[in-house]
Amino acid sequence: MAVATPLVACVLLLPLKKSPLLTKKIVAFLGFFIPFAIALLLCCVFAGKRDPESGYAFVSEMRSVGVENLGVWLQFGLNGISLPLFTMASIVGLAAGLRAIWTKDVEMPTLYFAVLLFIQTGLLGLFASMNVFAFYIFHEFALIPTFIAILLWGGNARKTTAITMAVYLTLGAMISLAGLIWLYVSTLSVGAFDFASLRSFFADGNPLSASTTNAIFALLLFGFGILVSLFPFHSWAPDTYSSAPTPVSMLHAGVLKKFGLYGLIQLGAAFLADGLAAWAMVIFVLAIGNIILIGLITMVQRDLKQMISYSSVMHMGPIFLGIAAFAFSGGDVTGIGAAVMLMFAHGLSVALLFHLSQAVADREGTFEMAKMGGLATKAPVLAGFFVAATLASLGLPGFANFWGELSIFVSLASLKPFGLIALAVVAIVISAIYGLRAVAKVFFGKPNKEGLPEAEFEKIGDITLRERIPAIILLVALFAVGFIPSLVTRNLNFALAETFPASVAQEECDTLPAAEISSISEQ
Repeated sequence: MAVATPLVACVLLLPLKKSPLLTKKIVAFLGFFIPFAIALLLCCVFAGKRDPESGYAFVSEMRSVGVENLGVWLQFGLNGISLPLFTMASIVGLAAGLRAIWTKDVEMPTLYFAVLLFIQTGLLGLFASMNVFAFYIFHEFALIPTFIAILLWGGNARKTTAITMAVYLTLGAMISLAGLIWLYVSTLSVGAFDFASLRSFFADGNPLSASTTNAIFALLLFGFGILVSLFPFHSWAPDTYSSAPTPVSMLHAGVLKKFGLYGLIQLGAAFLADGLAAWAMVIFVLAIGNIILIGLITMVQRDLKQMISYSSVMHMGPIFLGIAAFAFSGGDVTGIGAAVMLMFAHGLSVALLFHLSQAVADREGTFEMAKMGGLATKAPVLAGFFVAATLASLGLPGFANFWGELSIFVSLASLKPFGLIALAVVAIVISAIYGLRAVAKVFFGKPNKEGLPEAEFEKIGDITLRERIPAIILLVALFAVGFIPSLVTRNLNFALAETFPASVAQEECDTLPAAEISSISEQ
């Protein structure tokens, strides 16, 4: 029902083209709100419904939708890894939906709402899918309307941005699809190509050859890596998020980008552990690129939305460090758990920052921070929300991000040398520099003479109730998990213990990272 509701609302909107705008907004609101309510209900009852053998709950399937002879059909279910990400998608979806519904003077509002609802269907479907090919197809469902949204409602250079995004993401999707097909052909005996069946197939060890495992994982790594904006395949992402309408930026940067990371965890780390061990050093080095190089680029951005866009790319680095730490440790699941928690928290916090940056631009008439200043005197509540969102992205205790980053520290601390922790610390320091600098430039000091004329600046009002509600939804979720992390970790820990092998190519891990990592960390 959660996956189908946005799609039903999307279809219902199409014949309502000449209906009152309020009717369209009600239909769109229900399309976003019902999955949100269902997701919260699933979280409450998940532990009691979970199958102790498979770890999945709420399993349902429609064999008529697909090709049964090929083991490919529509199959839904949630485990402790997918549940928090499914919930995060529903929360961000509701916030983005409300942002869109309450945006004034949108051209073609019927089509606008329908496109966003179609994206939401894909987002919920990819995290709910148990069948691997359905998981991939739902990602494409979310990706295609993103291209349309940028093309029709995007900002500067939207055509160029949309085409660039399409080229990069099509390449990433094709490479990852090649890896999935190779994995499918290598596991034909499993019958159904779903996560639970693959777990049974690999339960007694990896029956695939080392070369096959490494090659499949490489395809998944670079295919998913492009989709996740792993360095150096990141250049499409910042311009895409900056040009896209804000609700689309919230959905894409907050949720859709997690597709590749989720795939690497549920498929790569769980079933191709030897391949992960072989490529762990590459992941580690590229993650450093995300943290340091992209972080430095983020620090020099003068456009507020562009800065948030680059920061979203930068924060993929610590998540990849968690995955690499899992491989280097020989199977300690702390790194994987940290990656999932940080994916959950990042999705909420970056969506909140995009939402609030649009609120700032609506008042200042620009995203250029050089033309801003002193906004806190006219919009103190907006300033408070923005400071909270910035502190959340830094991993301040009390926010969900804190537990993800702390777990990254723990996973890296178990390895030697301890200088590895410095990499995660660098990410926080860089985030603090650009985040707090943005707060200072936008909200404090004196109004910039290059910005709004004094008369117009005096007319600026504080954040409205319609703008506060999406922000409150996202902040409440960040605070809830920040103060009660067991909301996520209780079910996540069970899934980690049941899903991942006790060892990840232990012999390789014992000899691979120590000397090489030591050299890199010293540099």
